[in-house]
Amino acid sequence: MKIDLNELGPVQRKINVELPPETVANEFSRAYKILGQRVRVKGFRTGKIPRSVLQGIYGEEVKGQVKSQLVEESLGEVIKERGLQIVSRPEVEANELEEGRPFSFSAVFEVKPEFEVTDYLGVPLDKVKLAITDAQVEAALARFQEGHARLELVTDRETVQQGDFATLDFEGTIGGKPFAGGKGENYVLEVGGGHALPQFEDAVVGLRLSERRTVQVSYPGDYPNGEIAGKTVDFSLVAREIKQKVLPVLDDEFAKDYGECASMEELRGKIRARLEDELHHVQAEELKEQLVRRLIEKHSFTPPASMVERQTRYLMERHQEQLSRQAPSDSDAGSSLEEARKALEARALRQVQATLLIEKISQLEKIEVLDKEVQDRVDQLARAAGDRGKTIREIYSRPDARDDLRAQMVFDRTTAHLLDRAQIKEVDPPALKVDAPGEKS
Repeated sequence: MKIDLNELGPVQRKINVELPPETVANEFSRAYKILGQRVRVKGFRTGKIPRSVLQGIYGEEVKGQVKSQLVEESLGEVIKERGLQIVSRPEVEANELEEGRPFSFSAVFEVKPEFEVTDYLGVPLDKVKLAITDAQVEAALARFQEGHARLELVTDRETVQQGDFATLDFEGTIGGKPFAGGKGENYVLEVGGGHALPQFEDAVVGLRLSERRTVQVSYPGDYPNGEIAGKTVDFSLVAREIKQKVLPVLDDEFAKDYGECASMEELRGKIRARLEDELHHVQAEELKEQLVRRLIEKHSFTPPASMVERQTRYLMERHQEQLSRQAPSDSDAGSSLEEARKALEARALRQVQATLLIEKISQLEKIEVLDKEVQDRVDQLARAAGDRGKTIREIYSRPDARDDLRAQMVFDRTTAHLLDRAQIKEVDPPALKVDAPGEKS
């Protein structure tokens, strides 16, 4: 086998391979032998069919199989022999295959970049001094109180006000014609909650029970629902019921009933502890981001475009999944998918750079994750998933999924190793800018 390896760029390689006639002939013989064992031809016993007969019937099919097999086997052999870390699907160009003649092909692909990692221990990092304030505790307590509010029927008035929860029947038409999703019954709207377009919510304010009101709502051209985007919809509204949110009283009974605490003092302490845990987690993540950012700044290398593209596609899929779970009015209709992709491409580039850097450091520091540790992590994820535990185990039964999990565990372990050895300095938070008299920021 003749091999010629060329560098087309920092991470792009091209292999030219030529296989001798004997290799080609052996592969043809093997292919026809296997074929003769599995097919039936009238007038011949299985396994006794002459090759000339098989060739006349299956010749082109066999030639295609032989070509694929020769490329796959020889390319895999070359990659292993040369220690190439391929990260993209090879683009293969093969010459015509003829039995008794040499067979040649070329393959272009991307590999992981070669670069030297230095000064990765003792990276200087800044940790902002932060503490949970009484005001933050009270704000969290207010949110906790809000979460246990109840809706009570309003009986002393018949007109909808801001802040009410109005039960509505509505029907929308465009040019007098109904459209899909334009009709609703017993739809509960928090007036002023921002869950519908402002024109719709404004029309509900002042609406009397059982009164029918018609309102025109103009939808922006980039509204997610293409059927009504850029159009004016006539809505007929009727209010069936008005409810108000009533907050529970903050006393020791509230602490016992909802906070599993003996008193409000204990509940406030519990909330403070939770906020401090969240703060420590945020600080740890910020330090990790800062560490990776400074490592990237120190090392210049070209990440493979195929890795960046794969990561961009993954981030785009997650972005679109998040959008699909949001109500249309909650999504940012002004931001197009093109703008989102541009932003996510930049994030994907940084993530790929971080992955390659930390992988190289893990090799230098001999940081590994054992098979048992991977299995323990799978078990932990399955337990946490509850009813989906079986699905989680099925996912991680695949070698590629386990490899991805192992890589993530190595990444986390390596960054923890680097943070333990980083030079972390506590700094005061930046001072808030105070406007001078007569100025506005």
